[in-house]
Amino acid sequence: MFHVKHLFAKDGRANIMTKKLLMGNEAFAHAALEAGVRVVAGYPGTPSSELIETVAKLHAAGAARGVHVEWSTNEKAALELLAGASYTGARCLFTCKQVGLNVASDALMSLNYVGVKGGMVLFVADDPGPISSQTEQDTRRFASFAKLPVFDPSTPDEGFAMMQAAFDLSERYHTPVIVRPTTRINHASTFFDIADTTDARPVPEEGFERDPKWVIFPRRAYQAHGEINERLRDIACDFAHEPALAAFNPMIEGGEGLAPQANVSRETGAVHGGASDRHPNVSRETFDDEKNQQISELQDVSGATAVARSPRLGIVAGGVSAAYVREALRMVEAHAAEEDLVVPAYRFWRVGTPYPFPEETAAQFAEGLEQILVLEELDHVLEDELLAFAGRTHATFDVRGKLTGDARDRGENDVDDIASRIALFFGFNSQTDVSRETSAFAPVENLPVRPPVLCAGCPHRGSFYAVKCALGKTPAVLCGDIGCYTLGNAMPLDAVDTCLCMGAGITMAQGFAVAESHKKALAFVGDSTFFASGLTGIVNAVYNGHDITVCVLDNATTAMTGSQPHPGTGVTLMGPRRTPVSIERVLEAVGFECIVHANPLDLEASTSAAREAIEFAGPSAILFESPCIQLVKPGAPATVNADTCTGCKKCITEIGCPAIGFDADARGPKSKERGQAYVDSSLCNGCGLCTQVCPFDALGVPSEGGSHA
Repeated sequence: MFHVKHLFAKDGRANIMTKKLLMGNEAFAHAALEAGVRVVAGYPGTPSSELIETVAKLHAAGAARGVHVEWSTNEKAALELLAGASYTGARCLFTCKQVGLNVASDALMSLNYVGVKGGMVLFVADDPGPISSQTEQDTRRFASFAKLPVFDPSTPDEGFAMMQAAFDLSERYHTPVIVRPTTRINHASTFFDIADTTDARPVPEEGFERDPKWVIFPRRAYQAHGEINERLRDIACDFAHEPALAAFNPMIEGGEGLAPQANVSRETGAVHGGASDRHPNVSRETFDDEKNQQISELQDVSGATAVARSPRLGIVAGGVSAAYVREALRMVEAHAAEEDLVVPAYRFWRVGTPYPFPEETAAQFAEGLEQILVLEELDHVLEDELLAFAGRTHATFDVRGKLTGDARDRGENDVDDIASRIALFFGFNSQTDVSRETSAFAPVENLPVRPPVLCAGCPHRGSFYAVKCALGKTPAVLCGDIGCYTLGNAMPLDAVDTCLCMGAGITMAQGFAVAESHKKALAFVGDSTFFASGLTGIVNAVYNGHDITVCVLDNATTAMTGSQPHPGTGVTLMGPRRTPVSIERVLEAVGFECIVHANPLDLEASTSAAREAIEFAGPSAILFESPCIQLVKPGAPATVNADTCTGCKKCITEIGCPAIGFDADARGPKSKERGQAYVDSSLCNGCGLCTQVCPFDALGVPSEGGSHA
């Protein structure tokens, strides 16, 4: 990669800076380190995970000096650890995905009342779509609920500046501050000038100072609530007036044949305008004729522009949607120029600090406007704020967005859709095609559906299949959990009946056991989730004597989010390897009397172990132990013996391994005209499970000597 190094003076010292191409999460990590963060903790969760991994790599390389970084057992543990560090004056960074904030919420709600000393930034990544989450929870809503200020970056480089501003704001007001990127910001890449080395800010000499404020009592909470309300008013004022913070809420005006005016951020020096140098890509959606009336007064019948210098149309956007709006405006204006159409005067406001809402900036933006279109992902947060502002000020502008059907009510936004909605908002003729797509780039229709599946050779497949074999026709409810193994719900395994949230499978199984005692209740939980959220459930099972079977799928990693370590591995991000926490000993300690072990790739043995645990009356556990295929070298792939394959398809219909396919044209002495199975050697890792499923021994894995086993 091409790197450019240069000197940069900071804090009276010369630092070597390097221009590098970074993913958004990597850039957020560098921003926090350059801001002097000393303690970083969190729990893995897409799309946030790479931040902590980046800090860990830089620390291991000696580039991030003085920092402590860790994957904590769960989000609550991480935030509570950071609270203690912050009380000493250390700058702290918490990371999680949006649903992880729910786990930390008990500590967070109280922490805001107690306050912090060292800057405390919560990096919470939202997941519109959702792409890899249970819900489309909007952290801006959580910020309002918890009364915490929140930054909402529209680009990775803006997020870089926001991360550093968040630490300063946190220390100024002694409050936790949220930085809330979304998936496209987390995983987008651009160039940054970053310091080659960083040093954590030292803990102040006085360190932790004993004070009654650190102990939360009802009277103190009452006082603190008043302090919170007062500082939110002050922060909203800062968001509107302080140059470094107001730069995150820029406005531009455009239209009437004039190019949008640029707004230069004082914080980053980046130019934010209504134009983008990227090629437009507007969808082919058409627009309703009835919407054209809104700008009819701006044009006469010949298309000539009437005198209308002040904008009456406004657009508001936050997060990545603001970046989409800038590009969409460029595309709409380019098309208007080509077609000799008039773009009405408009005003665009990018809101980078949605809470507390900067009402004074909103008043400036709304002056003279009649219609406002709000474009945002997830909830209608900005739309609600503008409606509330209009109600309080008796404003006459109309607000359009999710609530009025003028914006997508869920999922991600994109440039295509936003450009279409802006063109409609501007009143372009319904027959106008703003798209610059060509047939060569038109999307291919009728593509086959590719649902996610467990990897070829995944040991979880053997665990699910063994449990199903052990149950036979016994009535049962199979409670799943959050992780790769949620995919056990897919056919043909069909082994997951419920999935609610992390750790819920264990306690939900207890509810089923109470309500439908004639059925067996089983819970599948991964090894990382066992430590993160399963411990209270297993204690409850013993304490209340629930007849459940806990199936721990121990693949020695946190596989779904990128193979991070957890307490059961003993691996830490700071370097030293600790003694792994034994799941078996934990179960024994809380009182499980039936604990069996099984290799899920040994079908007969694992089925027998599952049967023993399921038949036990009371809490029981099966420890299915086999490493994730990402951690081990693949073996020789399985092969099909064409002379013995009957074409029965049992290897496909029983376990659903993606490495096994079926060739309807293949012929053999046993299969006749039915076709035969085949193994994709590029996918198969030689786990051997299929060889144990085939009733005709037509599948085999070559032994080390080369013979067919």
